[in-house]
Parts: sequence; structure tokens; C-alpha cells
Amino acid sequence: MAIAIDLSGRKAVVTGGGRGIGAAAARALHAAGAQVAINYPELPGDPAPDEAHALAAELETARAGSTLLAPGNVADADQVAAMMAQVSRTWGAIDILVNNAGILRDRSIAKMDASEWKSVIDVNLGGVFLCCKHGLAVMNDGGSIVNVSSLSARKGFHGQSNYAASKAGVAALTRVLARECAGRGIRVNAVAPGVIDTAMVAKVAPRAREELARAIALGRLGEPGEVAAAILFLCSPLASYVTGAVLEVDGGYL
Repeated sequence: MAIAIDLSGRKAVVTGGGRGIGAAAARALHAAGAQVAINYPELPGDPAPDEAHALAAELETARAGSTLLAPGNVADADQVAAMMAQVSRTWGAIDILVNNAGILRDRSIAKMDASEWKSVIDVNLGGVFLCCKHGLAVMNDGGSIVNVSSLSARKGFHGQSNYAASKAGVAALTRVLARECAGRGIRVNAVAPGVIDTAMVAKVAPRAREELARAIALGRLGEPGEVAAAILFLCSPLASYVTGAVLEVDGGYL
């Protein structure tokens, strides 16, 4: 028996939506029929705007009028408020929010400076808070929020004190929001990806990648599309009785 996920008529916002897991999530939601607003930061030297525009063009080719470019730094409260207001003016209320935007600034605690700690916390955790706060103001009852946490929150990988702390905070925030939003029928869940073959991981040396693969039960790194499939499920009616959950998508990291 085939079970189709149909999100036709739903409006989704995906933060950090131009690359990696965010782009894969945008494609998956779009393929299921949703209209997708692709958020990206506008920072000097960052290719994010070009990536977001290219993805929007790709999706528009498949279905005209189905995408929206929504620039904004998720760590900036004013920019997040403006971004959500832009989406609301254009589309009205939203139905889906995927909080994917995140950064890495890996360094041991002894060598990490305060700015490296703060920047990761501000984007990875503060950004989820701000996007949920302002996103809920323009979200229909019965909507869905999916936050991107990380296996690092549970494993505590070396040099990732800021990243692991931010992603553990995302998991905790998800559980609190699930309770606070239940009265509106809004489900709030998280995915916790393991080692996924994105641009971040592409910088890892080949030998280290091989060691990582050996630590995974399935023997390989994950693909962004595999995380996007979990996000799509959590956004769909198939997950109608799932809220406050953190779904690990890690290939069985041992």
C-alpha cells in the first residue's frame, strides 16, 4: 500500500535553507507540494545568498510561484521579525517552520575565546528561540515546527563544547515548546543528525572520515536527503501524534 505525503497548500519556512540539510529539507517539502520560503544570511563573503537564489530558481522551474526568498540573520531579533513579517505579508500565515540554520566554531575549551562560544550559541540556540517566537506569531493552529539538533548534544565530541551545548539546548527547548504549543495543536519536534556528508563534513580529512564511518553501524556517512526525509515525516500528518520528540538520524552511531 502506497502512502503519499501531500502538503499542498501548506506554507513552510526553512532557515539556512540554501545548502546542506536545509536545502534538502526545502526540496523535500516542495516535492510534497508545500510552498517554501528559503531563509539565508547576508554576510560579507558568504555564498549563502547565491546558493539560496539558485535553489529557488530550481524549485520555481518545477512549480512557478512556489518559493520565496527570505533573507535574515537568525541571531538578530529585528531581522527575524522582519523576515517573518515579509513571509506573512506575502503568503499569510505559515504552517511549517524548520529551524536548520547553524554554524561551527570548533576548538577545545582551553583555546576557545568568548566570541567563538557566543557566536555559536547565538545562531544555533538563540536563532531557534527567535524563529520560534516570531514564527509562532504567524503560524496557523495545527502547524508543525522541526528543530535541527545534533548527535553531538549526546556524544559531546571533542572541541565542540559550544556546538554540543547549543544543540542540547535545542533539544530542551523543543520539549518545552511542545508543551506550550499543544493547546494550539502545533507539534514541535527535533531531528538529531549524526555525521552527515555536508559542506561542513567535507572539510574533514579522508582518514578521519574513514574512522567516522567505522563508528557507524551502517558503515557510511549519512546524506542530507536522509535527514530531510525525517523532517518531512515530522511535518506531515503521518506524525500527528508525535510531539516533543528528538529523532536521531545517525545510521546507528556506536
